[in-house]
Parts: sequence; structure tokens; C-alpha cells
Amino acid sequence: MVSRRLPATFVDHWAKIEPARTSTGTLHKTTFKRSWKEAKALNLSILTAVAVAMASDLLCSWRFGLLCLLAVIGRLAATTGSYGSSPARFKPSAWSLAHATFYGDETASETMGGACGYGNLFQTGYGTDTAALSSTLFNDGHACGQCYRIKCVQSPWCFKGVSFTTVTATNLCPPNWSEDSNAGGWCNPPQAHFDMAKPAFMKIARWKAGIVPVMHRRVPCERAGGIRFQFQGNGYWLLVYVMNVGGGGDVASMWVKGSRTGWMSMSHNWGASYQAFATLGGQSLSFKLTSYTTKETIVAYNVAPPNWSVGMTYKANVNFH
Repeated sequence: MVSRRLPATFVDHWAKIEPARTSTGTLHKTTFKRSWKEAKALNLSILTAVAVAMASDLLCSWRFGLLCLLAVIGRLAATTGSYGSSPARFKPSAWSLAHATFYGDETASETMGGACGYGNLFQTGYGTDTAALSSTLFNDGHACGQCYRIKCVQSPWCFKGVSFTTVTATNLCPPNWSEDSNAGGWCNPPQAHFDMAKPAFMKIARWKAGIVPVMHRRVPCERAGGIRFQFQGNGYWLLVYVMNVGGGGDVASMWVKGSRTGWMSMSHNWGASYQAFATLGGQSLSFKLTSYTTKETIVAYNVAPPNWSVGMTYKANVNFH
């Protein structure tokens, strides 16, 4: 109850009403009616003081409730993430002509690792539906994580009735300058080429073909859950591999923030990894990322706890779309 300097008569009268409040802070009807009849004997100024006190009490309660609501909303944002602007959804590109080969065997064991740094593709969620891109498409690693829809065309080796398959870019198909671009040097610039994992290639064509013409287009990456961050480095250098990126699938730039620091820009190391030369041990870490394709920026707050360690993977609650 708000304490105010009121006439002694009012204070004595209110003392009769106050004990009648229920556990919810309201008055029993009978008690309130009886007390109000007694209040009629008081002068008009006292009645005005009653109204002011009750209104002030209600206003304070309303303000307190609003502050609680804002605190809850702020806490939820701090533990999840936010979008720097209205979420921008990636839209498929137009179809383009290219060629596709395959590498490795049916187990796709030779596709593990790769230039993007995703490591064991089964453990990181990419599986065998992957491809190494020619340097023209790879774009110095900015294509890592992008998704492509591929269909075999204009070849007797194409499977009939199979419209397409979808792969994720996880590796680089380097140039082979000792071979002609049309006879072994399939990944030589400026050609667009997909060297697919054999299980993915076998979804669109017979493997004995070796190479087939294909049509391809960029499509949105459908990922379950949030972006994942795998930590490497040491006490003075943090190297982060960014995985499970939705939408365009790619990252153009990245920042890190410790619980005791401001935002720090991270430099592109190689593939899908970014680095910061800073001492961040003992701090919870947040990340801000901008998509290479859509230019959308999202913030993932408190992704890693203060006791984070290298070799661990941490998951955010936000992703591109």
C-alpha cells in the first residue's frame, strides 16, 4: 500500500477497511459496502484522498506488471537469438548447364573432411548427398554449405523418371591443369562442375557413365534446428567451423562477443571457418552472422557457456531461412 500523508480520520477509517482484503488484494463485498457507508460521514476531501490512494495503488501494480513482462521478453531474447532485420527467405535461382562426375565409392568415405572443414559428414548431418565444386562455383569457400538441385540431361545414362537430387557443397574440386578442360580437366576454370559423392551421383545416372551433362540451380537449404558452431584453437585463438546453416547455406561475415567484451569481427580462415585472435576463455559466447547470398544478419546469443572448450560443438536457436 502506498503511504501518504492523509487526515487522521481517513487513516483510522482505512485501517478498518484494509484488514478486510482477501488474499488476492480485493475487498469482500459486504465489508466494503459497510465501510463505504461509514465513509459518507467524512468530508469530500477525505473521499477524494481515498480515490487518489486507490488509483495510485492500481497504477503502481500495473507498472510493476509491465516491468515484469518486459524483463521476461528480454530474458528470452538473451538466451535465444534475434534477426537483425525481417527474415529474408532465400529463393531458388534459375537453371544453368554444367557437368557432373563422382569420386569415391558407394560408402562415400573419401568425401569425409574436405575443403569446407565439415569433418565426418555423417556426424555433422550432411551424409552422402554432397558434392565438391569447381573453383568457379566454390568462390574461395563462400559456397560451403550451399544447396544445389541437380538433374541429369541429354544423356542415355540418365535415369528415366528421376527428376533431380539435392546436394550440399562440402568440398573443392581443384583444377587439373595437366588435362584439357574437356578431357579430364573437368574442374578447370571457368567451367561449372560438380564432382559428386558416388551415392548422390547414382541417384540421377548410371555410375558407368563417368560424366554426364546436368542442369543445376541453387535452392534453399532445409536444416533442422539452429546453426551449429564447432570450436578449435587455443586460449588466444578461437577457430569456429559454422555448420547446419539454412536458407542460402552460406556465411559472408561473422562476429563474436564474450560476456565481458563488445562485438569483435572474425576473419575468414578457410572453407566454412572463421577465427578471432582474442582471449575469450571463461566467458559465454554469442555470435552474429551475415548470409553471403541474402545479406541477412542474425544474432545467436549465449551459444556457448562460460566453461566452453575446444573440440566441442554448440548449437544456436536461430537459423537462416
